[in-house]
Amino acid sequence: MSIEIRKAKSRKEMKAFMEFPNILYRNDKRYVPTLLADDTLTFDRRRNGAFDFCEAEFFLAYKDGKPAGRVAAIINRRANEKWNTKNVRFGWIDFIEDKDVLVAMMDAVCAWGKERGMTAVTGPLGFTDFDPEGMLVEGFDKLGTMITIYNHEYYPRFLEELGFRKDADWVEYLIRLPDGLDERFAKMARIVLEKSRLRIRKVTRRIIAKEKYGQKLFRLINEAYSNLYGYSLLTDRQIDQYVDQYLSFINLKMVSFVEDGNGELVAAGITIPSLSKALQKCRGRLFPFGWIHLLNALYVNRPDTLDLLLVAVKPEYQSKGLNSVLFYDMIPELIKMGFKFAESNPELETNYKVQSLWNTFDTTIHKRRRVYIKEI
Repeated sequence: MSIEIRKAKSRKEMKAFMEFPNILYRNDKRYVPTLLADDTLTFDRRRNGAFDFCEAEFFLAYKDGKPAGRVAAIINRRANEKWNTKNVRFGWIDFIEDKDVLVAMMDAVCAWGKERGMTAVTGPLGFTDFDPEGMLVEGFDKLGTMITIYNHEYYPRFLEELGFRKDADWVEYLIRLPDGLDERFAKMARIVLEKSRLRIRKVTRRIIAKEKYGQKLFRLINEAYSNLYGYSLLTDRQIDQYVDQYLSFINLKMVSFVEDGNGELVAAGITIPSLSKALQKCRGRLFPFGWIHLLNALYVNRPDTLDLLLVAVKPEYQSKGLNSVLFYDMIPELIKMGFKFAESNPELETNYKVQSLWNTFDTTIHKRRRVYIKEI
């Protein structure tokens, strides 16, 4: 049995790279495919602003001539400079249940990194925090989400057998939404708004375009997330890219923005209906009819579960009760829209500030994912 590693260079090879997990998980009801259009943009060296400071190679594994795995090798120079590391990242990793395939792929990633002076390999990580990251280590029986990785149980087991160790863990919460907003909670939010001289800002598509509100949002994210594990600040080109990519389809009833007296954005909360089942129905493709399933989930027959894409609070406001303001604004509308549950975005297990947001809710930690590291 022979295993061959090939670099994905041509359009056909990159298509095979993007399609491999859909083939591997085609009969798995927990796997949620990514949007092919998003992947195509992410891996485009001209269009993705991350390539301004990242270097990458994409590998395909073949066993006896048949597709057996894929992995990306990435060097994020901005992250390495900020965190004083020499790490080569591995990301978008999938493989059949054969440890020899994983060994061959990781050997290729490590060799590629060592040629460029790297001293450790870490992952799964993407170019930035807005790419899928963290290998699932608990919650294999749960449905995946649009923005997270789903993987088989043998993935982390094989990695650990190869000497990889935990570098960081994220946890994900399943949150039961209340039937109504507690008046004490509302009172606290009003006090915070008055004491800090803040206001809740409702925006329209026109306001987003006219005031470049998307750019304001991602600059806030840069400030709020700058000291989190492995984060590299988004460039202006990346920000413009993400504004075009994500803000165009978000239902503005499901977001909350808080400004100070000067109109500066100090806090934001963004949610969307869970698109997991819609993505399964359309198999990750918008055309010819996949967009119908997505629009249906976003605006018509919404599921009873929503995804908490992000909560970002300016550092100087992070201990001033801004979470109560965001919930005060969003929860009544979310209840009115029929949502019963929320899935949190992956949160670092050591990020107690974010985890404290859910203290007043009925919650369960139902997934855990991990980034591994190994010296090379």
